[in-house]
Amino acid sequence: MTQASSSPALAQTDQRLPLHARVKDDLIRRVRANEWGSTTPLPPESALAEAYAISVGTLRRVLAELAADGILERHQGRGTYVRRATFQHSLFRFFRMQGGTGQTPGSRILERNTQNAPAHVAAALNVKEHSAVLHLHRLRLWQDTPFLIENIWLPLPQFQPIAEISLDELGSLLYPEYEKRIGLIIGSATEELSVTQATDGQAVLLNCISGDPLVKINRTARTHTGDVAEYRESHGLASSFRYQVEIN
Repeated sequence: MTQASSSPALAQTDQRLPLHARVKDDLIRRVRANEWGSTTPLPPESALAEAYAISVGTLRRVLAELAADGILERHQGRGTYVRRATFQHSLFRFFRMQGGTGQTPGSRILERNTQNAPAHVAAALNVKEHSAVLHLHRLRLWQDTPFLIENIWLPLPQFQPIAEISLDELGSLLYPEYEKRIGLIIGSATEELSVTQATDGQAVLLNCISGDPLVKINRTARTHTGDVAEYRESHGLASSFRYQVEIN
């Protein structure tokens, strides 16, 4: 086996770092470049070790660290995959909906437009104020009953394909669409909850009274490398809100 320092696969890494750190950095680079799709596992350990000119033991150490960091997930007998955060049932953490958690709430995009990012959106997306962003105004429904209003902002030109496709092609879950259309994988998100009151427009959409209490959820979604990919503000009826946490 040749020396790892001469491996072409590590040519872009910092030569001053320890060997396993250089391999880890390069794998993160390849994840960021979306080299592996949602159903495509990483190459076998033996193949990766040969490509990096390292031992299988060192390669396994690196993969274990990436799994602990939440970047990869390893499945016995199936291989190693890029981890994708699971959000399809996240709303059930906050809102009571009859029928269990086996279904995905429906959605209806009320408006899609390009706008100059307001100051708070620009700050959340880490872009310059007034930069062009794609805005989606979306209504979420449970058994045809509206329960959540979403305003979603996406940086341009990165998300231009989402601006151009037919709205009928956008499913109820947007994150799979991001991956399908632009190869972007959402790996994590931060959510902040607060309480506000329904405006006249929100009251019409949610079939409530203006001034009724609403729960506001601000979400900032990121890629595995920490780059902000999406900012959204959701408003739902406080009467349907629940919060549960286990404290040990």
